[in-house]
Amino acid sequence: MSLIKQLWLAILVLLLLALGGSLFIGTLNSKQYIEQELRIKNADNANALALSLSQLDKDPVTVELLVAAQFDTGHYRRIELVSPEGAILERRVSDVAATEAPDWFVDLVEFDIPVGTAVVQDGWKQFATITLETHHGYAYNVLWRSVVDLLMWFAVAALISAALAWWIVRTIQRPLQNVVAQAQDIGQRRFTTTELPHTRELREVVLAMNQLSNVVRLLLAEETRKLDKLRRRLQQDEVTGVAKRDALMHRLDAMLTSDGQRSAGHLAMVRVANLAALNERLGYADTNQLLSDLASYLTDLAENYDEGFVGRLNGTDFGMILPGSGDPDILIEDIKSQLYGQPGIDRSGIELPVSLVAYAQGDTRGDLLSVLDGALAKAEARGGKAIEVATTDAKHQPYRTHDEWRQALTQALATDGVYLAHYPVLDDEDRLLHHECPARLKLKESWQSAGVFLPWATRVGMSRDIDLAVVDSALRTIAQDNRPLGINLSSESIRDTGFVAALRQRLQAQPQQASQLWIEVPESVAVRHMVAFRTLSQELRQFGCKLGIEHVGPEFAKLNSLHDLGLAYIKIDASLIQNINREDQTHPFLRGIATLSHSIGVLVIAEGVTNREERDTLFDLGFDGVTGPGVRLPDA
Repeated sequence: MSLIKQLWLAILVLLLLALGGSLFIGTLNSKQYIEQELRIKNADNANALALSLSQLDKDPVTVELLVAAQFDTGHYRRIELVSPEGAILERRVSDVAATEAPDWFVDLVEFDIPVGTAVVQDGWKQFATITLETHHGYAYNVLWRSVVDLLMWFAVAALISAALAWWIVRTIQRPLQNVVAQAQDIGQRRFTTTELPHTRELREVVLAMNQLSNVVRLLLAEETRKLDKLRRRLQQDEVTGVAKRDALMHRLDAMLTSDGQRSAGHLAMVRVANLAALNERLGYADTNQLLSDLASYLTDLAENYDEGFVGRLNGTDFGMILPGSGDPDILIEDIKSQLYGQPGIDRSGIELPVSLVAYAQGDTRGDLLSVLDGALAKAEARGGKAIEVATTDAKHQPYRTHDEWRQALTQALATDGVYLAHYPVLDDEDRLLHHECPARLKLKESWQSAGVFLPWATRVGMSRDIDLAVVDSALRTIAQDNRPLGINLSSESIRDTGFVAALRQRLQAQPQQASQLWIEVPESVAVRHMVAFRTLSQELRQFGCKLGIEHVGPEFAKLNSLHDLGLAYIKIDASLIQNINREDQTHPFLRGIATLSHSIGVLVIAEGVTNREERDTLFDLGFDGVTGPGVRLPDA
């Protein structure tokens, strides 16, 4: 039995005891009072009638008239006049039941009232004994009406008490529900806090729960800070704070092999020309500060793009990966406004040639860097702050213009729809956690991977349509195969309230399939669009969907603010997984991520696993699952 039900039962018992006790005592007191009054009346009336008869002549007619007159006006049940010899001289009896009270009530209370007796004198002799008994029916009526009135008042009082009790229970229940919800959150590793209630005892409980959540949150924040410090030491350049060359190259490889929006964009290279001369002119410390400022400006520029990334290639060159950037002219203007308009850069007289090249799925890192180097040499030869845009022999895109892409995507969704590829995510015993299901669309009679059309879908504003089609296809597939599937959502979709509403309707219509749906968004989207991500989390939680974050790594420290969302899993970016079996520098960092994630009930899955050795190493580090080109189902 719940605490609220017990409280209601206690209130009901108290009301019944109070009302029942009051009714019993009130009825008993009224009965005793009426009995006393009727006893006195019987005695007084008997004495008065005996006195009247003693003063009159004892003519039978006169005696009869006086007794009859008294009987008719006094509501008596019986008046008897008995001679000393026992003969009845006069008698009046009324058998009429003059009461409105029910029989059960009469039987229950049953007055015990002695009759009134007095002696009638005839001179110095006793003439007779008079016996007088008042009719009890009127007394029963009075007592019954009193009880009914008391019951009516008790009913009104009970209603008022019930309303007051309901308000009190509601006042207590609301913070109790909050405490229960907070306890459930903690049980699910969501360390939330609750507003303190006014009730002192509940306030102490909530305060203790809040302190527990805060302590755990602080511990998580501290462990996250330590892990991020370790990551920075391993991956970041000491002078500028951006990624080292190896980290940048691994990130680029991961994006070029990705099957999502980040598989297309622009790669940029920025060179600090004549660094040696600059160092002699400004000095070592000022030059390092200038390099640090430059890296900060580049980082600010990269943050305008989801999963944008900056690294230092060598002493003079910086690299930027800007996924999803479409028009190079717009990108050039962004670089000019962000980089060349800074007072510190202008005052230093530094020359910053820049080269740009568009990349797409299927390009190779070597080809892109070679083209960039050539374009950067041309920009440097032009001097100053020249920007050179390079071209590659990238594989042919199905369409060129925005209108062509929009028309093709619309037609593909209307005709063949979305096809979902299946890539298994396995645990350390080769059991299936779920299938990763990137989308495929039929364009120009061939199925194209998501890396080909998703960047263009974003540019033409069709990300929502494709994501909804992916959701529909995933739910249908789950209904057929009864296997968990994982799908990706774009940043444009989760920020679209219309998309979230449409997603909620689909999940409501198919709750069983929804519980086997794994939904993930990129790390940069979760961090940079946190409000929208929280809204999505709240919507998905009620349907049992598993929410996760993919491509985790560069901004892992910022995920600490998402501790209260109840994430089901995170997927570590492939750039941190490459050659993990041969390069052990990142082992402490990855092991720390696994330990910290497990402490809040989050699964840790590795992306981009290419061979068995990487898989075994990752499971030794505490990972829960792996996926990538080297992961296959045992029977596949």
